[in-house]
Amino acid sequence: MHSRATEAREQFLRHLAQERRLSAHTGAGYQRDLRALADWCDQQALEEWGQLDHGHVRSFAARSHAGGLGPRSIQRRLSAIRSFFRYLQREGLCASNPAMDVQAPRVGKRLPHTLDADQMARVLEPVAPAQVVGDPRLATRDLAIMELLYSSGLRLAELIGLDLAALDLADHTVRVTGKGNKTRIVPVGALAVAAIRRWLALRPEFLKNGDTAVFLGQNGRRLGPRAIQLRLAQIARQQGLPVRLHPHLFRHSFATHLLESSHDLRGVQELLGHADISTTQVYTHLDFQHLAHIYDQAHPRASRSRR
Repeated sequence: MHSRATEAREQFLRHLAQERRLSAHTGAGYQRDLRALADWCDQQALEEWGQLDHGHVRSFAARSHAGGLGPRSIQRRLSAIRSFFRYLQREGLCASNPAMDVQAPRVGKRLPHTLDADQMARVLEPVAPAQVVGDPRLATRDLAIMELLYSSGLRLAELIGLDLAALDLADHTVRVTGKGNKTRIVPVGALAVAAIRRWLALRPEFLKNGDTAVFLGQNGRRLGPRAIQLRLAQIARQQGLPVRLHPHLFRHSFATHLLESSHDLRGVQELLGHADISTTQVYTHLDFQHLAHIYDQAHPRASRSRR
């Protein structure tokens, strides 16, 4: 491209770093995406940004897809191009934004991973004292965390934010503050209640400065998200699990198992705290996958090539 076009691109990247103060990582992403567009323009003998029209950007997106770039990456490229041309318009260097309304290929719905009931039972099996790595009191706390995540389908942020006053173990319920600062009351299973009681008996040994959090770290303060993620990853390694163990896996498994048993989509929506039932409907796809597997394995005329 013409040197003026290259300078305009460099000015935009400086604008991102100095005025919008985007991270170096984000700026590098913009640089790669706009460099790819510039290379494509060179191949098309386009020398100025103002020469690009809607059809050119669509062709660039199609070429990116044909070259093996995934839908999400193409969405990112188009977003970078739109931002760049908005800047050019603002600076009076371009009359229109040719990337407006150009759509990337549709992203396939990514279904969440889950553990089946047997795998979950294995994860939640108490560890024998001789097998505990580190402080055995933390193993008691970790089991209470996992039992509660699976029993009540909590988000990680909801679990971290729990205070003692939110627990009603006599009633087997917990009051949760979810997204949008919305409060809901969800049931807690008997095994989770028992695990939480065992942890609460040990909790005073960690308590410092009167922290009201249910789950405390070794420093006596409310346990943070990263600490929980690292502990779960460690447990997965110790148990030799075939999947990555993370907090949301318990929520996905909770929803899937509940839906398989009850077929009550609205009820699962309420328990998960989803504002829109379409968010919950992803679990109906998981349920169908389970049923399709049973059908293929059991029906004498089932197709063995189902995908």
